[in-house]
Amino acid sequence: MAPMATTTKNALVLLLLALLPLETLSSRASPSTHKSHAPKHPSPPPPLPPSSPPAPAALVRATCNSTAYYDLCMSTLSADPSSATADVRGLSAIAVSAAAANASGGAATAAALAANVANATAGQAAPSADATVQALLRTCAAKYSQARDALSAARGSIARQDYDYASVQVSAAAEYPQVCRVLFQRQRPGAYPAELAAREAALRQLCTVALDIITLLSNSNIS
Repeated sequence: MAPMATTTKNALVLLLLALLPLETLSSRASPSTHKSHAPKHPSPPPPLPPSSPPAPAALVRATCNSTAYYDLCMSTLSADPSSATADVRGLSAIAVSAAAANASGGAATAAALAANVANATAGQAAPSADATVQALLRTCAAKYSQARDALSAARGSIARQDYDYASVQVSAAAEYPQVCRVLFQRQRPGAYPAELAAREAALRQLCTVALDIITLLSNSNIS
């Protein structure tokens, strides 16, 4: 009787397994390990702190310390992005270029003042004083143009490492605008224009900065 009971029991188990759905067997055999989660959104990164402007290069500061106008030197050199990677020779070229730009502006200013005088007296007999002022302003424009050309030549001398000649050219550039002022003082046709006085002072200081850097180059034999 025992073998028959065991056989009957096994048959019932097989029948029960056949009737159960496959999904039920699967869920019982291997319980699901997946859980549904709501999608998580990554939190945004914290905002970056505002970037501060780059500090002037140490070489720029050291070079400007050797000039008579430190603040002017710093503002002039730092305004050119190439100063951050330039050597002393490159810094001298930047200073000379800034002086040349000032001289070019002086020539344009003097020419514009001369044109204003001409327009004011157009169609009428110009007083002798106005004619003298107009002639002097044209001379001033020419002198500033000569200063610009001298500074352009100085930059070429720096590129050739001819620092003595570069110094002579920069010194000459600083002198040209003074001719304009002296002529106004001697002939006294009127007040020396304030615009030209400001240009002359700025050009003289820029040329001094350039000369100081060129002297540093020459004394240090930096190529």
